[in-house]
Amino acid sequence: MPSPPAGIYIHLPFCLRKCLYCDFYSEVGTEERRRCFLAALRQELLLRADRGLAADSLYFGGGTPSLFAPTQLGGLIDGIGASFHLSGDSEITLEANPGTVTRSTLQGFRAAGVNRLNLGIQSFNDQNLAFLGRVHDARAARRAMDNARAAGFEDIGLDLIYGLPGQDPVSWQADLQAALEAAPAHLSCYMLTYAPGTPLNAARIAGRIHPLPEAAVADLFEITVQMLTERGFVHYEIANFARAGSPPSWSRHNRKYWNQAPYLGFGPAAHSFDGSRRSWNHADLDAYLEALENSHLPPGGEEILTREQQMIEAVFLGLRQIAGIDVRKFEADFGVEFDAVFGPALADLAEAGLALREAGFCRLTRRGLLVADAAAARMAACC
Repeated sequence: MPSPPAGIYIHLPFCLRKCLYCDFYSEVGTEERRRCFLAALRQELLLRADRGLAADSLYFGGGTPSLFAPTQLGGLIDGIGASFHLSGDSEITLEANPGTVTRSTLQGFRAAGVNRLNLGIQSFNDQNLAFLGRVHDARAARRAMDNARAAGFEDIGLDLIYGLPGQDPVSWQADLQAALEAAPAHLSCYMLTYAPGTPLNAARIAGRIHPLPEAAVADLFEITVQMLTERGFVHYEIANFARAGSPPSWSRHNRKYWNQAPYLGFGPAAHSFDGSRRSWNHADLDAYLEALENSHLPPGGEEILTREQQMIEAVFLGLRQIAGIDVRKFEADFGVEFDAVFGPALADLAEAGLALREAGFCRLTRRGLLVADAAAARMAACC
């Protein structure tokens, strides 16, 4: 059976400044440093070129990819098309910060071939945006959405964050309502996390901020699901909602991660996966530049996943999706009887109201989604 089309991820590790909650690899670099990086990235694409590899999604993440000029991104898209077989109907996504785009630059990105725009709005509340360390305000967020429409983008996704200290249902509902009024094709609603090494986590440890209680976060999650599904969105992954349609306007690229499809990653800190082998570039831009200036692949690592590791990943990724784990496919992929392996764990989770088995799928309940990692770990322990 042929492999499904791969996804291609390009990590552009530059920001105007680091957001206080973000632990993604990035730096505040000069224009000259960005130019050096683009030259190195083009070299990595050439060294890893494989015209026999078919891909149907391309994702520019970061960092803040919208810091780059449309002509620069257009050149990258052309280079990727020359190095790999990128289908004509590929989904090409650009992550954009509302504070870094104008109508003109958005028109340029659209003309360069970007057909899906993901705007990192995070909130329509200026106080919340300041707390998160964002470089834009609510007015800039609304202007970016209007400009994206005017630039010809139809497939627009918005990112929001909830669960901020002191946040109440009314303020979160206001954020959701503002997002819905923009009529996006996709919404990603993430619970605020306190990642190690971030200023926000340091403030939490020092007692300068107090995380919202779990019960309050759970209430906001319930509001999210109810409000968005009532307005015609399909809840298809814990944090992700797609406008209903045939098919829904979900993220083709991100679904590859959740379904263990192959993907290639380029740039520092980017990961690749071929079904059993995972490889990655180290999160070190200096080492990345030095290696590629000398026509060597950047330093990184790799691991070959055992059958048990692949099963564990299938459990964790499957339970993140609202549909859950396709039991028949799981049994065919791994040659096991699902109930024989996971029956006791699933029974415990079902008794606690966290999971259920129905219509050939094993999935988490609404309550279970709030503790998805713990529920998946309980099942994965059976592998």
